[in-house]
Amino acid sequence: MRDQAYNLRRKMLVGDAPPAKTIAVVSGKGGVGKSNISTNLSILLGKENKKVLLFDLDIGMGNIHILLGSHHSYSIMDYIEEKELYIDTIICKNVHGISYIRGGNGLKNIVEWKEKQIERFFEVMEYAVHKYDYILFDMGAGASKETVEFLLAMDEIIVVTTPEPTSITDAYSMMKYIYLRDQEKKFYLTCNRAESKKEGLETIIRLQETVRKFLHKEIVSLGVLPEDPALRKAVIHQIPIVVAYPASAMTLSLRAMLHQLSGGVNPPVSKQIGFIKSMRNLFFGR
Repeated sequence: MRDQAYNLRRKMLVGDAPPAKTIAVVSGKGGVGKSNISTNLSILLGKENKKVLLFDLDIGMGNIHILLGSHHSYSIMDYIEEKELYIDTIICKNVHGISYIRGGNGLKNIVEWKEKQIERFFEVMEYAVHKYDYILFDMGAGASKETVEFLLAMDEIIVVTTPEPTSITDAYSMMKYIYLRDQEKKFYLTCNRAESKKEGLETIIRLQETVRKFLHKEIVSLGVLPEDPALRKAVIHQIPIVVAYPASAMTLSLRAMLHQLSGGVNPPVSKQIGFIKSMRNLFFGR
């Protein structure tokens, strides 16, 4: 149970602010540019005067801090395991206008957590959803029982694929895995690293038709993100492309993608059940 000091601290911190919109960025396989997309989308939202938290949950492969050109000593696992830390300590603030949290390797054992560890995790989540307008989760590649608990509670899921056949197959498998747990979950799809707009659109249409045929479900296209030499330069210099090259093809496509998302950059509308309540149902109902 939370102590009285935490309850008082929570009331002071969260106030009456509406809960954040939660967005997961996922892929069926690694190496499709998922982390670059979640990082740069977060920064674009920040440029729209939104309070944004980027949460790195790509366990074992987390590289958000590298893409941001930043370093932070603490992860959420440090808070879960170290009682002396404050929540603010694990959040790296004002990096290109956003905040971020490192996940930490201990998250891979989330299904084995004790109740006290889960409660401390929820303290962080509860703080974040009332402190920020948007929380973007950069998830690990593929779906597993360790990550599906998060995905089922999200407001929105962005699935990233490339035109490669293995990437398309794995993206479909990812959506099917989640669909079998929640048939109402809405998916947004983008094709990254397309050599041409035609190639990217063909990839998206192929996936849409497959999902429609076998899962009887519609998925929403967020459009095509092009192969852009500027992205490689940005990664090498550890500066997000939307900051380093604001007029690049990739940046312009990301801006268009952002405004196609449900609600665009308007004030977020929380799900009826709410992110925290949904997460609690998933964890304690398992």
